[in-house]
Amino acid sequence: MRTRLIVFFASIPIIAIALVGGYYGRAAGQEEQTYRHLRVFEDVVSLISNNYVELVDLDDVLEGALRGMAEGLDSDSAYLSPSDVRRLESGRPLPEGRVGLDVTRRYYLQVIAVRDGSPAAEAGIAPGDYVRAIDGDPTRLLSVVEGEERLRGEPGTRVTLSLIRGSTQEPYDIELVRENLPAAVVSGRLLEETGDVGYLRIPAFGEQVAAAIAGTVATLETEGAAHLIIDVRNAAEGTYDAAVAAARLFVAQGTLAIREEQGGARTPLEATAGDGAIALPVTLLIDLGSSGPAEVFVTALVEHERATTVGQRTAGRTGLQRLVPLAGGSGLWLSWARYLTGAGEPIHPFGIEPEIGVAVELPELGEPLPEEDVVLERAIRAIREVASEAA
Repeated sequence: MRTRLIVFFASIPIIAIALVGGYYGRAAGQEEQTYRHLRVFEDVVSLISNNYVELVDLDDVLEGALRGMAEGLDSDSAYLSPSDVRRLESGRPLPEGRVGLDVTRRYYLQVIAVRDGSPAAEAGIAPGDYVRAIDGDPTRLLSVVEGEERLRGEPGTRVTLSLIRGSTQEPYDIELVRENLPAAVVSGRLLEETGDVGYLRIPAFGEQVAAAIAGTVATLETEGAAHLIIDVRNAAEGTYDAAVAAARLFVAQGTLAIREEQGGARTPLEATAGDGAIALPVTLLIDLGSSGPAEVFVTALVEHERATTVGQRTAGRTGLQRLVPLAGGSGLWLSWARYLTGAGEPIHPFGIEPEIGVAVELPELGEPLPEEDVVLERAIRAIREVASEAA
């Protein structure tokens, strides 16, 4: 026994050295890999400086590289100029005038959602359209933060957008007048063509959205609604807390969503006692404009078999961004957290594929959008098919 104890205690330092050595060996390997990439970066800068056909401004080259690195992370992360950093740090709000567009970056700025009743909606702009230029300035090098600043202005001022839709080669220029848009409001009505299907429109997930949904659904039930169609198309604004609160109305138990932060820390958001007050079957209308909080709401209902989805794939934008200042006054706008489904599956950047897909044909830019809502009609037909099978 004494010999065994001596061997055991003598082995402890050896094991510790092996473990520590292995850790530092892996760390050194990762550090070497990082330095290898930095050496290549330095070589590229040197080669551009010495071999490019024209004399280049290295500050511009390096800024372009920084922009590329940030944009390579996801569509909403970005490298910000000192002026953008100063505005964000000051907390100074943007001007009140808006055109009603929510944008992201996909080479150019791309329209994700169009606000109901906004100048952009009245002009026929649709999710998926690309904004190639704003007031003649190309958007190729604009971040989402910069793009939103360019779109905003004092109410009554004008902004010209150069748009591309589908395979269009030449951009279509359109002038919009910025407006002070009213707060988005939840609305509902009983669909006359069905008699017992209530239509609920959620244009954004603001702070009071759960109370508004509960009140509207109660009215629809009183009017005879036995099924709900909830329309979250073009719903890209709001907060994740509000979206989770709205989901609690429909889901009685289980994990509604998971927030994952940098480093892998996860916070599950669970349904609690008293949740699930609305028991009506639900059909959800979704599209590219169903972004951010709307996607968390949708996945919470779908995963718990509380809803069927109809339409097109959602945006896949459930990240949370924050400012990281850099030396010299510039900064990084980085996604530091993201929301996952209750099962732990990523939404960002993949989006949600509808159970019943519906293709929507858009006219050429400048022509009015079709009045016929093929997605809503397909949802009504799906409800009737299920009712017919049940009968």
